[in-house]
Amino acid sequence: MRASILLASVFGAAVFAAPAYPDLNQAAALPGSIDTVSEYFNMLATKVQQSRSMAVAPVCDLSRASLPVAPSALPAPSAGLTLKHVAIGRGTQNYTCDLNNATAIPVANGAVATLFNASCIASTYPDLANILSKVALQFNLTTSESSQKLAPSDLAISGKHFFTNLTTPFFNLDSTRSLKLGEVPCAKLAATPAPADAAKGQQGEAAVAWLKLVAREGATGGLQEVYRVETAGGSPPATCKGSQASFTVQYAAQYWFYAK
Repeated sequence: MRASILLASVFGAAVFAAPAYPDLNQAAALPGSIDTVSEYFNMLATKVQQSRSMAVAPVCDLSRASLPVAPSALPAPSAGLTLKHVAIGRGTQNYTCDLNNATAIPVANGAVATLFNASCIASTYPDLANILSKVALQFNLTTSESSQKLAPSDLAISGKHFFTNLTTPFFNLDSTRSLKLGEVPCAKLAATPAPADAAKGQQGEAAVAWLKLVAREGATGGLQEVYRVETAGGSPPATCKGSQASFTVQYAAQYWFYAK
């Protein structure tokens, strides 16, 4: 019984249904793919075992969540703001290349990602949340949004991330019926390289930088600041040699949303 309470607390009631999980991504070139998935399930099994001796079930309390810190720390959340939502973003970083210059550096061209609600897991079991960016890259997303799951966790969709222009990342947390948290167009305030041991992408790509974003005019729901942390994959090759005019690189990351 305690194990069921734990899983419901972390993943939500949908964990009891038979999920339509995405398939393991057999195209991932990293030899440690299966090891990564095994590490996640071993960690989850440990949490379930520990829960058997708990006097009370875990509580989803965002005030207990701690923003991950990179070696070169990003600026702290502004005074007066509180954590409103944590999501795992799973999608692609997009790039363009000059095909007439093989030594040219790929140019960032926005990103597209589905956001999955990780608020409870981030506040209750942050070590599980932190490994999710890494393990999520080992699975393909389902093609139907109505059945889309973040394997292997079964987290529910909480929003969408895309760019409205080359410099405006946009987050829509009003895109689901059950969760209406607002929308926020952003500008980049600060960036720091991902830690040296950050998870690589499906083909060995380095993790994209950690970011602090601030709201532009038009934000709703009190949303003011967004952090991208615990990144996995997403970086382009060093040059455009052998690349197409436009291409995508799979990535995952945690997004922390702060509001007033």
